[in-house]
Amino acid sequence: MAATAFGIRFLWLAVMASFLLTAINAKIPGVYTGGPWQNAHATFYGGSDASGTMGGACGYGNLYSQGYGVNTAALSTALFNNGFSCGACFELKCTDDPRWCVPGNPSILVTATNFCPPNFAQSSDDGGWCNPPREHFDLAMPMFLKIGLYRAGIVPVSYRRVPCRKLGGIRFTINGFRYFNLVLVTNVAGAGDINGVSVKGSKTDWVRMSRNWGQNWQSNAVLIGQALSFRVTASDRRSSTSWNVAPPSWQFGQTFSGKNFRV
Repeated sequence: MAATAFGIRFLWLAVMASFLLTAINAKIPGVYTGGPWQNAHATFYGGSDASGTMGGACGYGNLYSQGYGVNTAALSTALFNNGFSCGACFELKCTDDPRWCVPGNPSILVTATNFCPPNFAQSSDDGGWCNPPREHFDLAMPMFLKIGLYRAGIVPVSYRRVPCRKLGGIRFTINGFRYFNLVLVTNVAGAGDINGVSVKGSKTDWVRMSRNWGQNWQSNAVLIGQALSFRVTASDRRSSTSWNVAPPSWQFGQTFSGKNFRV
């Protein structure tokens, strides 16, 4: 009797372990759907041609060549999430200020590419627009002018997270040297912002990378001379695996395109 009870208990534990393993490895169905409307404010920077928005705290460099163009924003501390929000996409529209909003209240779509630092020398309602805990967007000037008048300087906005729609695949730019791989991840569709990156050489297991800054991810594994695969996990926990996107002959400084998220 005791042996039978033990066997039943062992079988139950085995079934539960199998269920949990399946749940952990299961793919999350569907696509990223965005979030609810919320309130914030918006200003602008970078000049009329947005040249002053190049580079930035997300590490994207030349926003034109990377495909982001002028549809970009720097986020305040409350939204930037220490850089993990880089790549997230937002819809914004000017609200509740008919004097300074563009007539018709059109909306714009922007990608987070930079950080708007706090200015504690000024109060949060008089120049310190990006001070915590304010949710604030410092837009590339051409995008601000689509929703607000230049003379306004700052306008109230409604915003929401939206799925990122990108042309082509996720791009992996490999920098570094033999014992240090620094991979910039760009052009991410779906949620847009990513929480994890892993790399696999043709002679290695999967190696989890750590975030260096912005969307630059690092590993100390020696991967030279191996075909490289990448696995990207977005903030919504969906993952996309790009198998053997870099051939064994890859060189530092090169960019390779992989599988993107569905939208």
